[in-house]
Amino acid sequence: MKISLTLSKKNMSNSFRLSSILLLSIFLGCDNNTQLLNSDNHKDTSVQVSSNDTLSPKEMLVKSYQLFKEGDDVQSEHLANTVLQFGRKTQNDTLIGRALTSLCRNAQRKLDTNKLADLSDQLKLLSENTGNKSWLMYRAHMNAEMWRLVGNMERAEQFYNESLELSSLLGVKGMYTIDHFNKSFVSIAKGDYVTAKKLIKKYYQLRKEEEPEIEDAYGLIAIAYLLEQQGNYKGAYEVSIVTRRLFKQQNLFPEPPDEKPLLMVEEIVEQKLNNDEMKALNEQSLNFNVSDLVVKYLQ
Repeated sequence: MKISLTLSKKNMSNSFRLSSILLLSIFLGCDNNTQLLNSDNHKDTSVQVSSNDTLSPKEMLVKSYQLFKEGDDVQSEHLANTVLQFGRKTQNDTLIGRALTSLCRNAQRKLDTNKLADLSDQLKLLSENTGNKSWLMYRAHMNAEMWRLVGNMERAEQFYNESLELSSLLGVKGMYTIDHFNKSFVSIAKGDYVTAKKLIKKYYQLRKEEEPEIEDAYGLIAIAYLLEQQGNYKGAYEVSIVTRRLFKQQNLFPEPPDEKPLLMVEEIVEQKLNNDEMKALNEQSLNFNVSDLVVKYLQ
């Protein structure tokens, strides 16, 4: 999950900008294949955030996401709650759902399962009241991410399956795509490497169908984790250092559920490889791109 529109003035690659738009669409509920873009039942009136800062609710949600990615949960939650209150005041169901979804991410960082359960109930009630099943999809996805973070892979898999079923039914290609990537971590953790590889390959296939010119570095996290769990420490190290290099070049910040396995891979492979091996891998991977690694480890 990744987005950094407020950093677009920096020298980011076209790949990153388009990937960012994809994931912003998912988590702000604006996917081209849903009705959410046009389902606002009130105009998107600007809201006073501070004495010097007036933003529209949608802009506030983008800023909330960016603050979350930068680790400022206090301000991130403040903005999301402001949008939530505004959405309830104006009876804007879309803003309510988006704000609740945003707050789910903050609950994930804190591993606050009770808070997530409360937000999940609100999303479920919103879906029942509006007849919009998209909120059930976001609910399922956020629960899957939380349970993956706390290590309950059985529950995580159940929620990913629910999210995939709903996103397929609703035609939300962005969520359908990203959850193949997300669910691969569950398969890897359960030791089902065959299924994991199929899921990662499907993720890249879907990304290519959507944007053929894009090389998505984010999916490399799953490849690194798969290789490490299979005992291919050189391959895992190679993929992890290319991932970090591309993230730095693209100003990309992985979210907690996705960075956790990457951090684990980095810790383990540094214990398994000596300095000479790591130096050699660093040198030979300087010019590697996403396509190189996908072909090398997924074909």
